[in-house]
Amino acid sequence: MLKSKIYIAISCLIFSFYGSKAQTLTLDNVLGIIKTNNPQLKMYEADIQSMDAQAKGARSWMAPQVETGFFMTPYDSKLWKANEMAPGMGNYMVGVTQMIPNASKLNANENLMKAMSSVESENKNFTLNQLNALAKTYYYEGIIINKKIKIAKDNLLLLDYMIKSMEIRYQYNMDKLPSYYKAKSQYASLQGMIVMLENDATQRKYMLNTLMARDKKQDFEIDSNYEIKDFNLLEADLSSYINNRSDIKAIEKTKDINSLKIEVEKAGTRPEFGVKYDHMFAFGNQPQQFSLMGMVTIPMFWSTKMNKANMESYRIKNESLDWQKQMIANEASGMIKGMNAEFLNLKKQYQISQDNIIPALKRNYDTAILAWQNNTGDLFVALEAWEALNMSQIDALDKLKSILTTQVEIEKQLETEKL
Repeated sequence: MLKSKIYIAISCLIFSFYGSKAQTLTLDNVLGIIKTNNPQLKMYEADIQSMDAQAKGARSWMAPQVETGFFMTPYDSKLWKANEMAPGMGNYMVGVTQMIPNASKLNANENLMKAMSSVESENKNFTLNQLNALAKTYYYEGIIINKKIKIAKDNLLLLDYMIKSMEIRYQYNMDKLPSYYKAKSQYASLQGMIVMLENDATQRKYMLNTLMARDKKQDFEIDSNYEIKDFNLLEADLSSYINNRSDIKAIEKTKDINSLKIEVEKAGTRPEFGVKYDHMFAFGNQPQQFSLMGMVTIPMFWSTKMNKANMESYRIKNESLDWQKQMIANEASGMIKGMNAEFLNLKKQYQISQDNIIPALKRNYDTAILAWQNNTGDLFVALEAWEALNMSQIDALDKLKSILTTQVEIEKQLETEKL
């Protein structure tokens, strides 16, 4: 019985250990949660649904107008009744009027209302692209920070070994105090760097949790995998990429809506028809009477001035949107070309660091530390070799960060992520 309780307790401890381990979220996981949970995207979705719901009433007619009251009735109520001399005078009337909208106006309104949400859909895509770029930047920064923390902790262990070795060797007059104190100061500097880097890593998680609309303190692990993509756009025609961007599409949709508004204004200059029916309940011995009339509105030049002014306004707005589209395309093309050149240059620099600089400094450090261990070299030289190697590794990670950040910016400009 006692053994069973011990086994149960051990099992609970094991499960609690594994259950407390933070979940690893890949970049795709993060982007998926943002797409589903981000309140800014939900706001756009609600606006789109609202406009689509509003469009369902686009073909509605004006409400009928009902009227009732006395019609051609004398003030003297004695004359209402019939007598030997007269059949009575006056009527009580009930009437209804219904305006019948022009079919072209209904069609124009319907087309306009159905198209209104298309701009918000593209704005939602544009916002999602911006959020994705921001999330990628934070995520890649988290990867680089974690790599720096690993290098710092490995170096901390190495310095700890060197310091303890020096303490032993100093007892036998085999090392000098300046080298010892330099190693101690570098050890303390690394401790401070690790604290700063761990705070930066926590900040990145806070920002990613904010984008995912989760509890800011909810912990998770960042996947260390990343992909450096191939961009060779210096000679490429970027028009197909740029025309596919959401902000460009939003401008096109806005132009379409302005054209539909012009059609609505045109329809407003056409006549509309109506029907008016009245029934009279006659007083006295008079016969029952009715009135049935048709009505038509006749647009005149003084009544259509506003419609014509609005049409001209929408045409000018479309001209302005054309220039705006050209401006965005021109800026985006120049920006992408410039960033692509920087991206290729950074990749070359990073490759040189990985292939030549870091391996050479690593061999230099290994030689210096081996000489010190064999008492044929000075620890000061070994520490300088270690410092040069460490700085080169950190510099290479900074270049990698710049590569990934530039890659994210190029992807944002090309808008490779779609809904």
